[in-house]
Amino acid sequence: MKSRRFTRITGKHKGKGDNMKNCSFATSIRLRRNKALRAVSLVALLGLGSVLAYSQEQSPVGENGSAPLIGVTNSNLNPLQIAILHWYDANQTTSFAVGKGGGGIAFDGANMWVVNSGDGTVTKLRVNDGANLGTFAVGSGGTVGGVAFDGANILVANFSNNSITKLRASDGANLGTFTSSRIKNPIALAFDGANLWVANFTNKTVLKMRPSNGFNLLLRVVGSYPLAIACDGINIWVVNYNDGTVTKLRASDGLVLGTFAVGHSPYAVTFDGANIWVANSQDSTVTKLRASDGATLGTFATGKTPCGLAFDGANVWVTNYWGTNVTKLRASDGTNLGTFAVQNNPRSVAFDGASIWVVNDSSSTVSKL
Repeated sequence: MKSRRFTRITGKHKGKGDNMKNCSFATSIRLRRNKALRAVSLVALLGLGSVLAYSQEQSPVGENGSAPLIGVTNSNLNPLQIAILHWYDANQTTSFAVGKGGGGIAFDGANMWVVNSGDGTVTKLRVNDGANLGTFAVGSGGTVGGVAFDGANILVANFSNNSITKLRASDGANLGTFTSSRIKNPIALAFDGANLWVANFTNKTVLKMRPSNGFNLLLRVVGSYPLAIACDGINIWVVNYNDGTVTKLRASDGLVLGTFAVGHSPYAVTFDGANIWVANSQDSTVTKLRASDGATLGTFATGKTPCGLAFDGANVWVTNYWGTNVTKLRASDGTNLGTFAVQNNPRSVAFDGASIWVVNDSSSTVSKL
């Protein structure tokens, strides 16, 4: 039968030797096919193929009486969290010593930069193990405010010295200090992808400057005591502490697009990809605004005196200064997902792609959750 089948395929009669060759050829095909099937199975097991997966909590019997596959069907964890097995709810895994008077914090892709307001310095911590990679002087020892990363360098606001210091992120080398008559008690910084924005606390303005050389591009009036600043990719949002408002400016030209009421004494601001979140320190709440038009989408309770905000891709984290804890809110609807203890007077907060970092003002530490 095999001889006849191969005769039809080839159109020739084969002898015994040819039949053996044909059998060998068929065997080779089967082996290659089996190897291919095993390869496909391996690809699927490694997650490189498209496979169906079902929750392990499901019934062992699937549709039509068949047993379903098991695995993760839905997760808000990003790949880095999965890679380091960060499955658990937040807890204080460890803390690291920094300088006095915790201020702002910024992530550069590999390290956390923590402002030590009382020392006039910034400390660089490696995020994978918290190793102290150096403490660098800025502002001639004066009080230091906010900090921002521009993709290559760290910019630090020197509140008492009316200047901005630029450090190279790779090694902390001081690349210069920018001064200007337009800088007055700078307290917060934001980078918009091309330029640096400076919130001047005492003169109701924000300054747009070129981070490469400190060249002043424009100055705009906002509300009273601008205390925090954030960029949504197109616009700049400024928290006006004394007015209970936030001001929205177009980043390209500084045009004021609106001023929106929030709670009392707003202290911090962050962007979640679609909305703006503002921490109202005196109300112990946060307000959620739609970034497109400033419409209020909700106000949500937090701990006592919220003063720092960070977005982790799914949730908003709030530091409660007098609560010695942080609150985790689901960004989609503001649901409180838990309150987690840290150390004394948590102020600033940042996300590194897997963990939350909290600057504890009075403890001179940073907690990693």
